[in-house]
Amino acid sequence: MTRVVLPASLRAFTGGETELDLDVADIRQLFNQLGERFPALKPHLEEGLAVAIDDQIYQDTLTEPIPPGSEVYLVPKIAGGRGP
Repeated sequence: MTRVVLPASLRAFTGGETELDLDVADIRQLFNQLGERFPALKPHLEEGLAVAIDDQIYQDTLTEPIPPGSEVYLVPKIAGGRGP
């Protein structure tokens, strides 16, 4: 099982739940399971969120594997900054 932690900003779409235990193999499967469980969350999953798997942040990659026993956090995507 994978421990999944959602940001507080998504509580409105999950009925207040922010932590779940899911059996998932990759980010695509994670998003699919979350979308099935919380249909209102589905439009927000791939847009504006990155995934941190065991402290490593991944953006824009649905095929990244999630090892069993991992801790996964959904976090706002990191936007590029302005130059000097």
